[in-house]
Amino acid sequence: MNFARPHEECGVFGVYNHPEASNLTYLGLYALQHRGQESCGIVSSDGCTLHAHKRMGLVADVFGNQEILKKLPGRSAIGHVRYSTAGASVEKNVQPIMVDYSRGSIALAHNGNLVNAEILKAELEAYGSIFQTTMDTEIIIHLLAIARTNSLVDRIIEALKRVQGAYCLLFLTESRMIAVRDPNGFRPLCLGRLGDAWVVASESCALDLIEADFVREIEPGEMIVCNKNGGMESFFPFRKVEPTPCIFEFVYFARPDSFIFGKNVYLARKELGRQLAREHRVDADVVIAVPDSGVPAAMGYAEEAGIPFELGLIRNHYVGRTFIEPAQSIRHFGVKIKLNPVREILKGKRVVVIDDSIVRGTTSRKIVKMVRNAGASEVHMRISSPPTSYPCYYGIDTPNRKELISSSHTTDEICRYITADSLGYLSEKGLIESVGMGSDDYCRACFAGDYPVAFPKPVAPPQMRLFEERELL
Repeated sequence: MNFARPHEECGVFGVYNHPEASNLTYLGLYALQHRGQESCGIVSSDGCTLHAHKRMGLVADVFGNQEILKKLPGRSAIGHVRYSTAGASVEKNVQPIMVDYSRGSIALAHNGNLVNAEILKAELEAYGSIFQTTMDTEIIIHLLAIARTNSLVDRIIEALKRVQGAYCLLFLTESRMIAVRDPNGFRPLCLGRLGDAWVVASESCALDLIEADFVREIEPGEMIVCNKNGGMESFFPFRKVEPTPCIFEFVYFARPDSFIFGKNVYLARKELGRQLAREHRVDADVVIAVPDSGVPAAMGYAEEAGIPFELGLIRNHYVGRTFIEPAQSIRHFGVKIKLNPVREILKGKRVVVIDDSIVRGTTSRKIVKMVRNAGASEVHMRISSPPTSYPCYYGIDTPNRKELISSSHTTDEICRYITADSLGYLSEKGLIESVGMGSDDYCRACFAGDYPVAFPKPVAPPQMRLFEERELL
């Protein structure tokens, strides 16, 4: 596995009370494809039965046949695109999860990662639970099934009070759709309206595609319940904490046309570039971006520095994201397959290359070499985020710390490794100022190592805890 970039987390999308629910969910997943390209699935409800189709692959490949969508009838549906953060990349782990239990049928789609998953799974298995997947998402289903409360809403609340970490969840039953965002609000989740239908999506760009109105962002710790009467109820059933949304969503993950955490991503990224130019200006002839996520920051850098911006690297959009490598035998062609320099733009020029991050440094090294080989006289690398020195445990599949080059090397050492003439990272202070609010308002664990939700330690033998707690219910 190549960690040239952090891996995506996942995307969720749901429609309640619309005659074309499955078709709209298909389109919504299309808009969220950037959040996960490993697998996808849709579960629909016709009011009596849940229907599912899910496979490994891209949305267009899995649902490209119109006959498949015809087999997903009903006025409600939820969907999921996945890049694995917890659980292997195999078909049994494709979401949404759909199960039958004592209270009926339920499906669940999850974006995020539970930090106490191993402890909870050990307890559940000691109690007799049998798991069908290796995903932490399934733990929520088991906790819901053993809950002692009566109503579905109360059972979900009881289950989620046991879990810790990041989650944006969509539940679907025969008659209801329920959305929940964790109290820290690590990942984005928004609410939309399309006529009489309610729509929930990881990002607002998915609402735009189906021409739904953006109502608002679902708040951290909020539960939204859409019921068969067409109404919507909102609850805040969890202990209130200070929200810590992921600041890296602005840097890389979210689509530039999305509105998340109260801000437009494109404008935030342009401001990152402007601030980067203020901190690390260099005499140069042209500014280019590593597409696509580096483009807005490069435009901002060029505007602030007064240097022309050009499309000096052209991306081939018919291959996967840059962390997807070809077979080992042709791995050295990996970056060249995805990016090609425009020699006429670069030849004889002092070039500033803007990228959003450096993870292991291997891709940056290849890009610098590619730009030099195209005739650039100087190559200056500028990064629109601070050094990524710590892994993420809240829904992004980053490598462990020893594989992150900035965890063990200085900026000068990294500069020599990637063979650039200079290297500059945006400061943490500059990042925070660029996206607004204060330093304590965002999760910056990947930069600072300060984790808002820590990994818990067992306080009792796993085989005892569930029994003890159930006796107290």
